[in-house]
Amino acid sequence: MTSMSESFINKLSFDENGLIPAIAQDWLDGAVLMMAWMNRQSLEKTITTGKVHYWSRSRKELWEKGATSGHTQKLNSMRYDCDADAILLTVQQVGSIACHEGKRSCFFNEILKKEGNEISIVPADACSELFQTIESRYTQPDGKSYTNSLLREGDNKILKKIGEETAEFVMACKDDEPSSIANEAADLLFHLQVALKHHNVNWNDVLEVLASRRGKRRNKA
Repeated sequence: MTSMSESFINKLSFDENGLIPAIAQDWLDGAVLMMAWMNRQSLEKTITTGKVHYWSRSRKELWEKGATSGHTQKLNSMRYDCDADAILLTVQQVGSIACHEGKRSCFFNEILKKEGNEISIVPADACSELFQTIESRYTQPDGKSYTNSLLREGDNKILKKIGEETAEFVMACKDDEPSSIANEAADLLFHLQVALKHHNVNWNDVLEVLASRRGKRRNKA
């Protein structure tokens, strides 16, 4: 382990049992996947191997996430909060399942639900939530759904709408109307995501492309 890693661990405030809560978050869309406990040993193992290890309070032992299920977590980044008594891990969740109950996130039990949101989705950024909703429409069709009408008619309707929305976005920009620009951009993004789903391209695939371009200078001839 490097001196930098050792310095990072020494800044943390562990509880009386030598533990600190760790929240795992998807590195691409920010979805909160799970919460578990770590100690100095699990932190050292995580930093050294790049695979997330936690500490089991019930078994009193170190455990690698996904060692038996195959749903491992690859560490992307690690940071601590303002009081240094909690850790946030951004991870690449292998298999898209973090919960032992087969869910993407352990936080799938809703107490409060926003009115009109009839589809239960994992909280993430707005674009990822939108794609989750489109996927739900795909697997659970609703005859009255506009999304389903697009998916049923396929490229002919979807691509036509993308063309129309693109033109409307361009005109909103030419008119320099911020509210209209935002609304037209949202409409365009929705139809782009429907096209992605129609062609079996996941939104995360797009996010991964964007992530791969971070910090890279792009020159055009």
